[in-house]
Amino acid sequence: MPMDENNSTKTWHKTACVLCSANCGLEVRLTDREITRVRGNKSHVASAGYTCEKGLRINHYQNNTSRLTSPVKRINDGSYIEVDWDTAIEEISQSLKEISTKYGGDKIFYYGGGGQGNHLGGAHSTATRRAYGITRKSNALAQEKTGEAWVEGQMFGTHTHGGFHDAEVAIFLGKNPWHSHGFDQARRVLKEIANDDSRSLIVIDPRRTETADLADYWLQVKPGTDAFLLAALGALLIQDDLIDTEWLAKNASGVEETKTAFSTVPIKEYAERSGVATEQLRDVANRIARAKSVSTYEDLGIEMGPHSTLVSYLHRVISIMTGNYGKPGALGPHTSIAPLFNYASAGREPNDPVTGGKIISGLVPCNEIADGFLSDHPDRSRAMIIESGNPVHSLAESNKFREAMRKAELTVVIDVVHTETTEQADWILPASSQYEKAEATFFGANFPENTFHLRSGILEPLEGTLTEPEIHSRLVQASGVLDEVDLGPLRDAAEQGLDTFSEAFMTAAIENPAISAYGAVVLYETLGKSLPKGKEGAAVLWFSCQMAVQKYPQQIRDAGYEGEGTQLGNALFEGIINSDDGVIFTRHKQEDAFDFLTTPDQKVNLLIPEMHEQLNQLRSAPVKYTSEEYPFVLSAGERRGFSANTIVRNPEWRKNDKQGALRIHPDDAQSLGISDGSRVRVTTEGGTAVAVAEINETVPSGYVSLPNGYGLSYSPAGGDAEVVGVAPNQLTTTNWKDSIAGTPWHKHVPAKLEIIGT
Repeated sequence: MPMDENNSTKTWHKTACVLCSANCGLEVRLTDREITRVRGNKSHVASAGYTCEKGLRINHYQNNTSRLTSPVKRINDGSYIEVDWDTAIEEISQSLKEISTKYGGDKIFYYGGGGQGNHLGGAHSTATRRAYGITRKSNALAQEKTGEAWVEGQMFGTHTHGGFHDAEVAIFLGKNPWHSHGFDQARRVLKEIANDDSRSLIVIDPRRTETADLADYWLQVKPGTDAFLLAALGALLIQDDLIDTEWLAKNASGVEETKTAFSTVPIKEYAERSGVATEQLRDVANRIARAKSVSTYEDLGIEMGPHSTLVSYLHRVISIMTGNYGKPGALGPHTSIAPLFNYASAGREPNDPVTGGKIISGLVPCNEIADGFLSDHPDRSRAMIIESGNPVHSLAESNKFREAMRKAELTVVIDVVHTETTEQADWILPASSQYEKAEATFFGANFPENTFHLRSGILEPLEGTLTEPEIHSRLVQASGVLDEVDLGPLRDAAEQGLDTFSEAFMTAAIENPAISAYGAVVLYETLGKSLPKGKEGAAVLWFSCQMAVQKYPQQIRDAGYEGEGTQLGNALFEGIINSDDGVIFTRHKQEDAFDFLTTPDQKVNLLIPEMHEQLNQLRSAPVKYTSEEYPFVLSAGERRGFSANTIVRNPEWRKNDKQGALRIHPDDAQSLGISDGSRVRVTTEGGTAVAVAEINETVPSGYVSLPNGYGLSYSPAGGDAEVVGVAPNQLTTTNWKDSIAGTPWHKHVPAKLEIIGT
């Protein structure tokens, strides 16, 4: 890791953007601790020099006046005092042990495990959770992707992703990749499709997004009626015999049952409900049917709205019915350094003992976390550890989560800066930033070649902070679970090389179960100490590489690594550790896609009874959820050019839309007497906020939107905090959620508007 005082202002340091899941490779120049210049890294294995306006402004994340530089403890009067790290770890550990003894470790809740591109700490948290008996957990995925994971687990047994670089037809549902990306070099790919007469871009969205402007087919669906549109589209494909019968007979099960379920869909009626003409849907159905490849991508626009899990199912049915799995440009699986979900458990989820919600892949629904604390149920949660997350701001009904934190007997927050969540904590532990340590993302989803990028820290950790791996190591050691474990021999073995270490670790793990049980911390404290300075936390990837070798040995060799068994895993680990541009870690053949299917007959499974039941229930489902009292649909958390996750708190990073305007259609603005710049009170069942209006024709009448990433408290010079824009989740509510996954309706909130001034 370069020392910041030795960094030449003319030296380019390789790193990555941390503002969305793409994590594009960057090169930066430094002056002291300031990131003064940023450009795309042309040598990066995935992004190849691509970046957007967000990545160019990462200094606003790194140099933030809200940085934490010492552990702090809340005292009886509600104020905080600084304490040293040893005291903080000792007292937190003692409190966790007391709560575990009194109520059981399963009453301690863990939220987090990694922000955008900040995943190594989450890997180390597994050891902390095991040390204190913590089993309840959740994170942001549980308000976005659990419905999708539940469908994919039962349909494929694995995660799938579209091959948009090669797709003849690309379909985006509630997704605006111009701003939210989601795949490598998104804007380049969108332009390529739009400029190629042989390819087509289909966008399903109520708003005329930047992606919709490029589309060959923009299906302007009425807010919240995506399920009706997709049901009608699927029925057209089946009833007009546009499906790939021969392919289905070989590769799918549940086909006849699914055809029967769609056979009674009233196409014209559902098209009318969705606001899209039947003939336009028929044109789209025919375009899909004649395409050599089709890829679909769902995102928060539908994952945080009505019928979200059903929509996740319906668009995949359309893909499979037309044979669009496992070929270039279609849906396909991918390898993982570390999977984000346990797809094998889909369909067999337990229910939360307090709230009753479905716990998908071990994640408690985010809309039910607060209720799990506020309930009088004897099994209610009693303590909370929050890491790399800001749930007070990002989860529904912010005030309820604040109340839950106050009711908890212990709350510990690990974060880089002061947030709305740290304001409620009993303990705050300051973490080093994403540019002060080695870090990575586990979001890579490419096929047949998949990539992984471990980036080096480019700055020394800010004095007083620790990396998350170090924090977890101290918490685990304070618990006492490693007291009888002598790590010295493993440290010595690591100094002699990976082969020696591997043999020593495997032997030690057999002799002492604690070695594997707390493996992330053991690796950090042994192998990590032999790695280049600043990369200690990456030692946990050694185990991930060994697991990958067990699954994909030939594909890892085909990616250029040599050896067998553990030696092959060591070669992959060394390749990852030594590359600043990222690596291709697996190279498959296209036909390998079917080997990833883990369904009972190793075919795509279309028969998910709950989904067929929900498809049938659409007949009686409401078309809208607004009312006379709340006549507008509010999309709370739209992605825009200068909105990002909440780790960028300084509003000065935005070149435009600094207030996070409430976008409203001209007709609605006129009827309410609203002008550009008017101050408008927005009221929902969840709360009230005041926003600045922007008259905008891209939103339909009856629909308004607020961006994500605003309403953050920020101290410009370390003084009194200021808040710019609206925190959208003070307007959402935990009551509006998907019936299967419990995911929130952030993008579909009934609201009323009142002008209060200009």
